[in-house]
Amino acid sequence: MDDKQLAKLIRQNSAKATRSSKKPTRKYDATLPPREEGALEDERKQFFDEMKRREF
Repeated sequence: MDDKQLAKLIRQNSAKATRSSKKPTRKYDATLPPREEGALEDERKQFFDEMKRREF
């Protein structure tokens, strides 16, 4: 493999990596507000901590 082919493969792989690293967006309803990751994680953690304390 010569340098030109190697450079071409590197460019192709880097282009694929940038395309695939994007976060998937909501495609089903544009009117929904954006997700709040921090608040959602806090609420989820609080919920599961409470469930661990309960006895079933």
